Amino acid sequence: MASTIQVDTIKDIGGNTMLSSNGSGTITGLPASAVSSGTIATARLGSGTASSSTFLRGDQTYAAAGGENTPAFLVYKTANQELSDNAFTKVTFDTEDFDTDAAFASDKFTVPSGKAGKYRFDTQLYFIANSNTLDLFYGTFYINGGTPNIVNRTGNSVIMWNNTGGGEQCWRVTSTFNLNVSDYVEVYGKLNVNSGTPRLYSYGNWFSGFKLIGA
Repeated sequence: MASTIQVDTIKDIGGNTMLSSNGSGTITGLPASAVSSGTIATARLGSGTASSSTFLRGDQTYAAAGGENTPAFLVYKTANQELSDNAFTKVTFDTEDFDTDAAFASDKFTVPSGKAGKYRFDTQLYFIANSNTLDLFYGTFYINGGTPNIVNRTGNSVIMWNNTGGGEQCWRVTSTFNLNVSDYVEVYGKLNVNSGTPRLYSYGNWFSGFKLIGA
């Protein structure tokens, strides 16, 4: 014969409350230390979806673990590019190694919708004086077509190099920018030679970038 026992509180022999019910099916009062064996279903530990790709936060909610540095891209050159002497020229990149959000086009990276934040950019430029003397060259990022500040080298991470008498140089520029949606970033180079037409090699020139996690 079935029977029912109804109580609102269960105490141990020392009078300590072990379980307490509010009368609506919710039981409280059982400390975690009282579970000396067995397991508790993970889904009962917090709200949200418990899975192999989520973790339990301090507010007892499940959230996706880690993050991704995307958008991310890497592009490079496969052909020489002639440059105007002593004038900033936009660097072209004809080959994509990867472009996670299809955000690189027409030789520039554009911040996609919903992806505003802080970005890290790197570029390497391989200059040659084209059989002449390379006196001075610059490498820089342009943001929204803006001209970098050459005087104090701030804002757009300008790199300048005086290489009087040299024939070729490889130089790398790195910067981090806080960008809004639709902002775009390009690479520009400037060479000053004693005569002739300067150029970028068909190899050794690349441009990459990615969004910082949580930024």
